[in-house]
Amino acid sequence: MIQWIIYATVYLGSILMVYNIYCFVRFARYIRELKTWNSENRVLYIPIVLLVCFLLGYLMVGLFGKPDAVIAGILFGGSVFVYFMYRLLSQIVQKVIENEHLAAQLSAAEEINRTKTRFLASMSHEMRTPMNVIIGLDTVLLKEDDLKPQMRERLEKIDVSAHHLLEIIDDVLNMNYIDSGDMRLKNERFSLAEALELIDMLAQSRCDEKNVSYRSERVGEVDRCFIGDSQRLRQALVHVLDNAIKFTPEGGTVSFKAEQSFEGDGTTSLLKFTICDTGIGIDEAFLPRIFEAFSQEDASTTNRFGGSGLGMTIAKRLIDLMGGEITVSSEKGKGSTFVITVHLETLPRESAAETGESAGTLQSLEGRHILIVEDIDINAELVADLLELEGVTTERAENGREAVERFSHSPIGRFDAILMDLRMPVMDGFDATRAIRALDRADARTVPIIALTANSSNEDVKHSIESGMNAHQAKPVDSDLLYDTLKGLIK
Repeated sequence: MIQWIIYATVYLGSILMVYNIYCFVRFARYIRELKTWNSENRVLYIPIVLLVCFLLGYLMVGLFGKPDAVIAGILFGGSVFVYFMYRLLSQIVQKVIENEHLAAQLSAAEEINRTKTRFLASMSHEMRTPMNVIIGLDTVLLKEDDLKPQMRERLEKIDVSAHHLLEIIDDVLNMNYIDSGDMRLKNERFSLAEALELIDMLAQSRCDEKNVSYRSERVGEVDRCFIGDSQRLRQALVHVLDNAIKFTPEGGTVSFKAEQSFEGDGTTSLLKFTICDTGIGIDEAFLPRIFEAFSQEDASTTNRFGGSGLGMTIAKRLIDLMGGEITVSSEKGKGSTFVITVHLETLPRESAAETGESAGTLQSLEGRHILIVEDIDINAELVADLLELEGVTTERAENGREAVERFSHSPIGRFDAILMDLRMPVMDGFDATRAIRALDRADARTVPIIALTANSSNEDVKHSIESGMNAHQAKPVDSDLLYDTLKGLIK
């Protein structure tokens, strides 16, 4: 009886070994069909040959030998071991293949994302160029004193609509930069008081348009200077304020409170911004999704209130990039409260004389002479018209090379500043700026050069400064910002 059990064990091991050989043959075919490891396919035949040899040994022992319990156990155990090794090997290979597939998908997705980023950056440039003309000409016309009231009202509506379209373009582009990881925060000195003043001006203007009451409050030493990215902080706060104003009906109230408190040894501040409104409120079930892209609590919200659906998402992403936090509480029909907190390095108080701020700033651009470097006729004419309104005379160069030649052959001090486009034929703005800075003349390194371009990304700004420019302003041209920039740079 025992001998029969021993022989049964040997033959069961042999049958299991046949199955193992079958599995390895299928595995080898599967690997060959993948065409991934072609040069290593021959290795797959080695275990098959070895297993066939083992099978022949099993049969020889079973047919011609007299196996005992130990030998039978070893043979059967070997078949079981080979089976489990096959299972383990197939799972490992499957995981490797899945990882390779995921890596290929990730690589393809990254390439698609890079292509999308390039496309949107290019489209932003192309859309900003005509927007520059629309907004610029509208600005010039609105400065006319003899406009009929009806005409002025229509031009103001064009201005509002054009800026709204520009905001949507910027939202899409900013969201793309954030998603692609190309968004880089600046780490520079800025005045929080000035940033808050700009925010208040914008919020007050939009509240006036909707007949909404706006209240602003400051607590702590918000008039200090801090280290961080003023533009992105301001952008995040404006997005939240815009959202509050948009969903607050006529007669409602929007409030903005900025608080500063010191942390630790006083070199770091906790900045807390609270934005409250008496608007339509948010349902509690929707609150977790408030910062998702394109999310709307009600499908009719977009039609009723407009917007790209990206503002709150961008605000959240920007605050996250700063290492801050944004929270929201709301009650349906009663309004919402957003709280934003960020931690920023705080600079000691300095006088304007010590920091050099406000010193030497021009009060007027009257009588100044500026070189406009722009390859598109209508854009050059528009900038010239805007400068003419401030009493500035201009000359134009159609590309970078002409700008270098015109500057190099002009008397020293002829140009008080240069407005430089970046994308131009023959020679672009970066190379033209480097060439001007390299000229052997007294004003080559001191003449203010300002990038005036539809290229608006952080990388574009960085390249502008690295090439030797003093400032970077994106199109469409903000005339007031342009005037202020020129007044601050011209000595």
